[in-house]
Amino acid sequence: MALLKRTPGEKVFNVINYLVMIVLCIVCLYPLWYVLVASLSDPVQMYANRGILLWPLQPMTTKGYTLVFEDPNIPRSFLNTLIYLGVGTLLNMFVTCMGAYGLSRKGLFWNGKVMKLIAFTMYFSGGLIPFYLMVQQMNLLDTYSGIILPVLVNTWNLIVMRTSFAGLPDSLEESARLDGANDWTILWRIFLPLAQATVAVIALFYAVYWWNNWFNPSLFLQDKTKYPLQLRLREILLKNDTNSMTQVGAVGQSQQEQYRLLVKYCTIIVATVPILVVYPFLQRYFVKGVMVGSIKG
Repeated sequence: MALLKRTPGEKVFNVINYLVMIVLCIVCLYPLWYVLVASLSDPVQMYANRGILLWPLQPMTTKGYTLVFEDPNIPRSFLNTLIYLGVGTLLNMFVTCMGAYGLSRKGLFWNGKVMKLIAFTMYFSGGLIPFYLMVQQMNLLDTYSGIILPVLVNTWNLIVMRTSFAGLPDSLEESARLDGANDWTILWRIFLPLAQATVAVIALFYAVYWWNNWFNPSLFLQDKTKYPLQLRLREILLKNDTNSMTQVGAVGQSQQEQYRLLVKYCTIIVATVPILVVYPFLQRYFVKGVMVGSIKG
């Protein structure tokens, strides 16, 4: 088959398009690269450095990571984040799948009215103060449950999942019921495997939310041993709270200020890299899952 000849205008458009994409990639990736190489740089030279940084300043060191992982607050915060992420994502998916399945059934009483009420919450809420008072009156302040239970369902994720379920053929459900299957079996044995791409994407959305979650914990938690990693990172970046990592003995007294900066960069990498590693494994589900769950129904 002969190759289609491109017009001069199409060639110019392609060149400009490639240049714009390259610039956008650099703009998005350079800040992360800067933090990475800064975390491996000599703290004294890094403290005095200004401008663009493309490679670690010599002598390269991993002392910052040693200080971060020797701080008992970081492993504890990391463990807390894994607890919030694991338990929270499982409960999110369980409730979302159950709700989406029920709302996707055409024979559900008041299905349309219930969906309108659910969609209403996407645009209007009670506000932050009523939300805080609700958590307080339920005795959930300063508890793991107080972080997880009030946000069990994300409305957008529920709608996407419900739309994906509604797009599956009715004949699948009918044939399953003829074989004696109940709603529980239909959901977990038929619908979820067929909507695997959407389920993977929604699980990723929830997991990213829990990994990056810091606002609600900052409101509801007083006990720092329950802080997630991102809230601990916020304490380090905004409040310059690195005393436990840069105390005299861990570093020299004259180098404390330089190592404060190094520790900040290292903590950012520790808090960012794990969730970035997950994306390549779910990337093949991402576009397919969102499109299937959003263009039908």
